[in-house]
Amino acid sequence: MNPKKLKQLKKRAKKQASAPYIQQLMKYRDLFKDDPQILVLINNVLESDRLLAAGLAPQQLPVLEVPDDFQDHLFERINQQYAMGDPAGDAAWNQLSAALPKVDQLLRDFRDYIEDQYGMWAYISAPFLKDLADFTGSAPVLEVMAGNGYISKGLKRLHPGQPIYTTDSKDWTHETGNETGRHPVTSIEALDAVSAFNKYAATIKYVIMAWSPDKLTIDWDLLQTMRQSDYDIPLIVIGEKYGATGSKQFWDHANYQDNEAVTKLNAHFRPFDLIHDQVYVVR
Repeated sequence: MNPKKLKQLKKRAKKQASAPYIQQLMKYRDLFKDDPQILVLINNVLESDRLLAAGLAPQQLPVLEVPDDFQDHLFERINQQYAMGDPAGDAAWNQLSAALPKVDQLLRDFRDYIEDQYGMWAYISAPFLKDLADFTGSAPVLEVMAGNGYISKGLKRLHPGQPIYTTDSKDWTHETGNETGRHPVTSIEALDAVSAFNKYAATIKYVIMAWSPDKLTIDWDLLQTMRQSDYDIPLIVIGEKYGATGSKQFWDHANYQDNEAVTKLNAHFRPFDLIHDQVYVVR
């Protein structure tokens, strides 16, 4: 079986075996209401979900994991709240410390949740969209492999009237259980990356590519096509180098721009889990 489809089946079985993701987090928010270190993390996730469900760009996230020293803080709080030997204190400690691994796993699962629920793979926050809009200005932009179109929608809101061509081959829509392409937030033209570039190359000033599929050479095909064209157009890439996105050929042969403008693009694009994606500008 295709590894990606196997992963989807496992995630689906996991969801069927437990309460809905957000419902579980709300339960733990109530349980840890006296512990700000946990409460702030859960509230960040719930607020991001609320904004995405409303069709809005979410906020930037902190690192979504239980802090290493949290159990020490929890022990101190319970000792201050309950008298020595009070059975209620022991019960509170046992309940909260037993819940910690589940809370930590739920926080780490947030990326899986937004992939499943919203078809959002690269986490596109409102502060990052502002940085990206400042970088491109009002120049014409092509987004390839746009998925549900979160980047294009965000740019259109910030720069009404900016020419933005949003494209995706929509191959994702054929995969069972994958929400990418099923609930677009803006109009998306059914074109693969190379075809899209060939169609719009004479019109655009930037190409944006977020989270090119892992180990497929679509990104490398696009970069070669761009280099062979008559137009010198920067490619803005969001991905994890030699990690969860893109092909080795692409990361090996990309010419990375290193300047203040690229640094600003990453000012609000920060890892929130074990995936360390960032923004690159390559040619």
